[in-house]
Amino acid sequence: MKIKLIKSISGRQKDQIATAKSLGLRKIGDTVDQPDNEATAGKIKKIGFLLQVTK
Repeated sequence: MKIKLIKSISGRQKDQIATAKSLGLRKIGDTVDQPDNEATAGKIKKIGFLLQVTK
């Protein structure tokens, strides 16, 4: 699945920033390919309001 950061992580809670970085997202517009598994789904659920996800 493709994950794109569409909102800034600056000013967010530390755990939300850490989740974005663990997905490989650092700045607005960054896009990564991640496997479609439970771990990735949990990360998306935590910071989904910052992301755009396509399968």
